[in-house]
Amino acid sequence: MAAAKKARGRVGSRASTGRAAYRRVVLKISGEGFCRPGQFGIDGEMIDRIAAEIIDVVKLGVQVGVVVGGGNFLRGATLAEKSHIQPATAHYMGMLATVINALALQEMLELRGQPTRVQSSIAISAACEPFIRRRCIRHLEKGRVVILAAGTGRPFVTTDSAAALAAVEIGADVVLKATKVDGVYTADPMRDRSARRYDALTYNQVINDRLKVMDVSAIDMCQQNGVPIVVFNLTKAGNMKRVVLGEPVGTRIDH
Repeated sequence: MAAAKKARGRVGSRASTGRAAYRRVVLKISGEGFCRPGQFGIDGEMIDRIAAEIIDVVKLGVQVGVVVGGGNFLRGATLAEKSHIQPATAHYMGMLATVINALALQEMLELRGQPTRVQSSIAISAACEPFIRRRCIRHLEKGRVVILAAGTGRPFVTTDSAAALAAVEIGADVVLKATKVDGVYTADPMRDRSARRYDALTYNQVINDRLKVMDVSAIDMCQQNGVPIVVFNLTKAGNMKRVVLGEPVGTRIDH
């Protein structure tokens, strides 16, 4: 609890200036963000809300890359544990699930008039582009949203790590970790009413206190490259825009 109080004390100076605080961001959305709690697949209303949040940020002149998970269809590690499917194959199946989500989000964004490209770390030329760093950056510079699918393209690596890697690779200013709660807590707020939210944390606090934010390799990569992480509730309308404007929303993780 002392760590929580210490972390809170670091936040008072954050405030909106009315201008975007970031030039380029990577939004990480888990597969569960594409469906309602406890459900499966893609919910049209949920994905439309995500698209609206992204477009509001693009209108600020911010370049947006999106890394999507695939847990609303399947998780490779879980599938391997519960079946006779080899772990590497199960992870590739999970990567394909992220491509489904990416294509769905692309359609919703473009229905709203936002130019979008999907780039995949595994080759699926009939449906999307391959990930090419310079091409990705060029799309962003032209005002297109780029959705990065299929994780890193290799098994046994989470999409959290893929988001951290993407942020470093394309020179993003921050990773926006979208969740269904409003930040990082001392315990699961859904189960523990006494859980308290951190306004800010250091990378080392997240790692040492084993806080369930992103996997350790993702936190470590962001720490090594000085990329901050903001954990926030994407289901609350306007939250992503507020984060990008520099308002004290969610939990910020940095040095």
